[in-house]
Formats: sequence, C-alpha cells, structure tokens
Amino acid sequence: MDWREAEREYTDEVIGETTIPELLFDSVERNAGRDAQMYKGGIYDRSLTPEMVPEPPAGEYGAITYEEMGDVVRTLATGFRELGVGPDDRVGIYADTRMEWSHADFAVQAAEGVVTTVYTESSAPQVEYLLDDNDAMGCVVENEALLETLLEVEDELDLEFIVVIDAVDGYDDREDIHSLAAVHDLGAEHYDEAAFESWLENREWTELCSLVYTSGTTGDPKGVELTHENWRTCFNQLRKRIGPRPDKGEDVPAMEAGMTALSFLPLAHAFERINHFHELGIGMTVAYAESADTVGDDIKQVGPEAAASVPRVYERIYNQMREQASESPIEKRIFEWAVSTAQTYDDADDPGFVLETKLSIADSLVFSQVREALGGNIELFVSGGGSLSADLAKLYRAMGLTILEGYGLTETAPALTTNPPEDIRIGTMGTALCDVDLALDPHVVSEETKAAEPGEVGELLAKGPNVFERYWNKPDQTEAAVTKDGYFRTGDIVARDEDGYVTFVDRRKNLIVLDTGKNVAPEPIEDEFATSARVDQITVIGDDEKFIGAIISPNTEQLREWA
Repeated sequence: MDWREAEREYTDEVIGETTIPELLFDSVERNAGRDAQMYKGGIYDRSLTPEMVPEPPAGEYGAITYEEMGDVVRTLATGFRELGVGPDDRVGIYADTRMEWSHADFAVQAAEGVVTTVYTESSAPQVEYLLDDNDAMGCVVENEALLETLLEVEDELDLEFIVVIDAVDGYDDREDIHSLAAVHDLGAEHYDEAAFESWLENREWTELCSLVYTSGTTGDPKGVELTHENWRTCFNQLRKRIGPRPDKGEDVPAMEAGMTALSFLPLAHAFERINHFHELGIGMTVAYAESADTVGDDIKQVGPEAAASVPRVYERIYNQMREQASESPIEKRIFEWAVSTAQTYDDADDPGFVLETKLSIADSLVFSQVREALGGNIELFVSGGGSLSADLAKLYRAMGLTILEGYGLTETAPALTTNPPEDIRIGTMGTALCDVDLALDPHVVSEETKAAEPGEVGELLAKGPNVFERYWNKPDQTEAAVTKDGYFRTGDIVARDEDGYVTFVDRRKNLIVLDTGKNVAPEPIEDEFATSARVDQITVIGDDEKFIGAIISPNTEQLREWA
C-alpha cells in the first residue's frame, strides 16, 4: 500500500465530525495528565495568576495540564454566558499570541459564540471596522494599551462588555469592563455541568465557528466565515497526512501526542489557529514564545520537537547562523565550507564516501551546533504563509532539519496542500490533502509563463469540505471568488506536475507585465536571494518596462566586508 492509499484509509480516535470545543474536550479526556500549555513568567501582569493558574518565576516556563486547561475553559465559558454570550453572538479577540488567547477562543466557542479576530497592529478606525462589520457584542483585549485603543471608538460600537486579559487599574467606574479573572470568578460561581454539556451538544459542526478577516490589498478586509466543519475537516486532513500512521517508517517524522511545539505566529491568522487546533486536539504541548523577537532564546529554552512558521523566519534563523559564524575569519570560512558541502551533498544523486565524510565533518563542526541552538529536539518544521526558497529548504535538510512546506489561504481553513513526510519534494508545496479537489484555470496565464514552468500551469482553484462558503455580508465578493461550478479562486498561479505536486509561481495580481507583453513572476527571482549574505530584502519591479529590475535593501556590513 502506498502512502496515498494509506492516508485515505487511515482513521483513529482523534479523527471525527465534531465541533472545535468538542475536539478540545475529547483531547482533555485522553490526555488529562499531560502538559497542554507552557507559558513564561515575568512577561505579563496576568489577571488569571496566581489564583487560577500558577505564576512561574520570571524568565522560566510553567505549565498547565490538559485537565487544568479544560477546567479554565469550562469556567470561562460559563462566565461568558453570564455576560450574555449566546448562540452565534460575535466576540472579538484583540491580543497577541499567548495562552489566554486560546482560553478565550475555546471558551467563547463553548458558550456557543463565534470568535472574530482583531489584529494587534490595527489602528483605532481599523479596530472599529473589524468589530462593527459583524456587530460584535463583546471584545477580549490583551492589556491597557489595546483597551485604550478600543475605547477611542467604543461610541461607534454596540459592545455589551469588554474583557481584559491582564490586570488593569482605573476602570472601576465601568461596569462593562471586566478582567479575565473576574469572568473566571463569575463562571465558577454559576458553573453547572449539565448546562455546559448542553451548550456543546447544541452546537452543530456545520454552524459558524469563527470570522477571520483577510488583509486585502484593496477595499475593506473581508470576514471569512469558517464553520466548525471547515476547521475540523482540515484538522482531519492534517492528521491523516502528518500523524503517526502505522505504515510510516521509524525515520519518517510525524506529529503526535506528547510532543511540544513552539507558538509565536499571530493567532488572529488562520495558519496559527489551525496549528493550535491540531496540536491541542492530538495531545501535544503548546509552548508560547515571549515574542517574535525572542524566538531564538525561547526555542532553546523549551526544546520543542516541532514549530510552524513563515518562510521569513527560516531565512532569519539562517541569517543569524551566518552572522554568528562571521565573528572570526576562520569561523566564517568553516561555515561557508559547511554550507557549500551541504548544498553539494543535497544536489548529488549518489554522494559517495568522500562527500558523506565531508558532510559528517560539517555536521560535527557547524550543523550539530545549529540543532542544539534550536533546542536539540526538532523533528520537523512546518512552513506556510509564503513560498520557501528551495535552496534554503535543501540547506535545512542537509543540516538534519525537516521542513514540510504547504499551501493554503484563510478561505480554506487554511490548508490545501502540504508535502507528505515520506516523500518530500523540495521546491514544491506538496500535494492536495484528502478530500481536497484542485483544478487549474490556464486561461488567465500567458503562453510565455506556461512555457517557462514545468507541468500544467494556471490559477489554482479549490473545492473541499474545508473551503469556506461565503464572506460575511459581502455577496458580490463571494460571487466573484467562486466559479460557476463551485471552485474557489485562490488568485495564485501554480504549476502542477504529473504526481500532483504543486509549485508556487506567483500571485496572479503580482505578475509583472513588460511592455513587450511578456509576463514575469517576481517571487522565484526574489527567492534566489534568500540565502545571500549581502541582501536583506529584494523586490522585483518592471511593469510596463522593457526589462525587469529590483529594489534591494542590502546588508551593509556584509557588503563592506565583500568590497
């Protein structure tokens, strides 16, 4: 049986047709004594600590078990019901990624509400739009700074309550502003097991779970309606693809209960949200980084087996490795030799004894230290949210670090493809997940682009149980996004080979059209510079010109050394 057939037929106790809160509480039952979440002390003035969850020493990580997390979510859900949350009521979450974000997320859902996301970098008018568009009846905010931003526009909203995750002072005159701890206290006072179970049972998996707003380049953001079924089927698809299927060899990485993952991407985005649902649904431990700037320190401290990120972070890790190796001329030469050896090894069909020996030396001198700096336990990385440079992916593989690159959008909850761990093909975004139907529209692509790419080329179209049905209150945009035969238009130009592996070409609207009429995809050109020591960022330009050019932000220090 090949992996495709094994994937289609595989099922286990975590694959099912339940709502997201039911997914969590099934996991709580299976993994009660395991650590569910790890969080660092001394960062926030958490209102939940130390009475509800213990406060770790500053700079150190503490943990709560699945049983303890389940208790927090049950109690908060009851508190939200006491604040007035009921079936299909929208509640915004306006906070950075942290443990309490997921507590509020699961609790609002368990109270039969719908979670809508607000990005922390949003201006006051943007916050107003993201809450007013869906008539949110409440909002969970992280701290006083974000609370003050929200209060700037509260007169334009119909909020019945505001809940603040951190402890704040000076709002005692406001009966509608509560700390998260106060909501927990309210829930503890009124909790009733039968009532809580009835909320879970009343919710159908076909009903709305969340609104996630896309950051469109034109017009207002669109609220993508994602049902429990959308999220849950994507969870099932990922479980079949990267779970511990019995047909997998011991050397094939998998994500399973008992592993730890580091979380630092924004939970307001669909990518990190499905990571959370997946990791907590299968019994992994989610450890929260202090911030995106401290990921290097946090990953070493936590020692996770897995992490998910966007390509830019993998580029940053490589750049940091290169900078550290440039502290002396000898270290720099050793690093450059190791990288060159790794690239040669990965390109070789039959490396042979000499190249095997060179790679072993490179691993001993350089790559083993890289793995140790990443905590020493990494079994796999997941990459999404953009195209990963093939050269960079090859380098990571030669260092003994597996990256599974995938593809998806908010509208697909969010995954459509990912590389199968047993047959990773670097430079591609993998194959369609189970029950995902992909098609290509070749009519929107020029003949030049088709000729330049291997395989079938066109705009990627998608159908499947994880694909959304509509944008919130935007029927015209919904109609424009879906073909007459029901396929969602992704807006991305891809190439697909005979084995079904999909390679990203570019966003349809990003294609550069020269004055000769030729279409040029900028992203593959930009990817070629991902491992360049002398280029920090690059943007390819050339619309309506005779040839393409580029705007380059150089690494001035590396440029001076090179000159």
